[in-house]
Amino acid sequence: MIKSLLTEYKPGWLIDRSLYAFKLKLLCKLPKTEALFEHAVHIKRIDLFRFDGQALRAFLKALPKGKTEEILSVADQAVSGKIFAFSSMMLDYQDPIDWHYNPQTGQRTAADKKWYTIPDFDPKTGDIKVVWEASRFTHFWYFIRAFLLTEDQKYYQAFSTQLDAWLEKNPYPFGANFKCGQECSLRMINALAAFCVFADAGLCTSKDCENLKELVTRCYKKVRSNFFYAHRCIQNNHTFSEICGLIVGAWCEENDKMLQKAFGLLEKEIQKQFYQDGGYKQFSFNYQRFTFQILECALYIAKKCGITLSQAAKTRIQNSVQLMYQCQAPNGDVPNYGSNDGALIFPLSVCDYRDFRPAMNGLYHQLCGKHLYPDPGDYREETLWFSDSGGGADAEEQKSTAFEVSGFFTLRQDDVFAMLCLQNFQNRPSHMDQLHLDVWKGDVNIFCDSGTYSYASELGTQLSATYGHNTAYAGVEQMNKHGAFMVNDWTKRTDVTASKTTFSGRFVSQNGYAHRRSVYLDTNSISVTDTIENAQTAEILWHTPLDCEIEGSLVRLKNTDGEVLAQLVCGENQAISLEKAKRSLYYLKTEEINCIRVTAPAGKSVITIRF
Repeated sequence: MIKSLLTEYKPGWLIDRSLYAFKLKLLCKLPKTEALFEHAVHIKRIDLFRFDGQALRAFLKALPKGKTEEILSVADQAVSGKIFAFSSMMLDYQDPIDWHYNPQTGQRTAADKKWYTIPDFDPKTGDIKVVWEASRFTHFWYFIRAFLLTEDQKYYQAFSTQLDAWLEKNPYPFGANFKCGQECSLRMINALAAFCVFADAGLCTSKDCENLKELVTRCYKKVRSNFFYAHRCIQNNHTFSEICGLIVGAWCEENDKMLQKAFGLLEKEIQKQFYQDGGYKQFSFNYQRFTFQILECALYIAKKCGITLSQAAKTRIQNSVQLMYQCQAPNGDVPNYGSNDGALIFPLSVCDYRDFRPAMNGLYHQLCGKHLYPDPGDYREETLWFSDSGGGADAEEQKSTAFEVSGFFTLRQDDVFAMLCLQNFQNRPSHMDQLHLDVWKGDVNIFCDSGTYSYASELGTQLSATYGHNTAYAGVEQMNKHGAFMVNDWTKRTDVTASKTTFSGRFVSQNGYAHRRSVYLDTNSISVTDTIENAQTAEILWHTPLDCEIEGSLVRLKNTDGEVLAQLVCGENQAISLEKAKRSLYYLKTEEINCIRVTAPAGKSVITIRF
């Protein structure tokens, strides 16, 4: 373990992580040492955002009635403490909202303990992300969207009352809501955005102004005083969100020196976290989109301040949007690849959480002045919030593409789309998904990724393991995992080739085996050959949300209407079995799917997927 930490995570990271652990222990034993780390904060202005209310109101009112009713329903329930959490479920935080409550367990986190004494994972309290969800203030966006639709002042009253109550129940630095700088950054952004809409309508009072300044003071103080952890220890989407928090706080302080420094950090982080071909170092499409939305906000503020990112940084971001575009189905969905915590930090469309077009189009429009998609769909609302609706469309053809640096390979023909992932890890892996194959026909995910469910659960651990992916299981994990996030003994990619119709790649696991997968896309079929070295036998796993019917060496995959959408056909000497499995498309939600298990005697499997 120590050896892999030194070779994979590097000595510098290990030293930084140890320093932060020492800081927490010091704070717990000697709370008075807090003063050594705290930064003084002096907030002077809060009118950060200025949205085009007229254009937004016109767009929202032009939506179908059913869609506007959804916005109003979510906003109305949030007024009484029922929050649309993780973009998929209503959670009742009570009325008035209990900001330290987990509705799923019925337990409260300690409101009178300082943040560094509260554990990240507490089986009794449950997933801490559930506690954080109400305090993220994502529902404030529903308040202002509902207000633009109706001009009903109850949404302003809910915003004002909940902001006041939050400040009363969350004195800094007490409670779980100050544990995470990312949460504090998002809380600032969401509250500032809501304030500006209501202030433009002439509704905000002097008390609202003072409350918002106090909120920014507390949250910005948390971010500034603990940025070392996000910057040097986590180095992922948290870093981007906390840099955005620094930008917001510095602007509110009128601290031009800090503002320039924060944008400089943003520039460097883009170069570090986005690969040249557009891949994102966190190996997760959900977190890639999360970062897209953070960048939308940062670019909005940059334009307001007359600051421009380098062309090199812009190119990396643009390449990242294009990479995800090449991995996208017609309905806007993408493979459920990597860790997925249900985060949609700015819910600025009536599209489903699984539709990635709103954020992709919004960021692309800011960078290029054009839309990514040719059709003017509902997803363009997000573009209006951070940019405008001008410009034409600049969509590229979706085609077979090899992103070798990032480790993504797509094969396309007609309405059939396949994506494989085979990374040559330079950063911490997420899931055990090397050589996972995602297969789509149109909008239907024929063979899918199992997802995440929760970071604080046994099921979440199972879904992220090798057995949760469409790859080979040789009796051991591809890599070794410790706790919720630490992965060591990274696999090594040895070679890979790809063309418009073929893929071949191999990795070596430090747990004693190697796996090669070759894929050939033909008219109406995909042929997959797996070779597992140093394994007497192995299982090739195929997860599907479709109904399955086995007949000999063939599996028919049917939709709910009984229509056969695909067939999986095994080669000689391979046995097929079927078992029930779980899939999580939304955080903390699961559905039952099927897992087709194909035995590979002597470590060799040949199957054909027919359409």
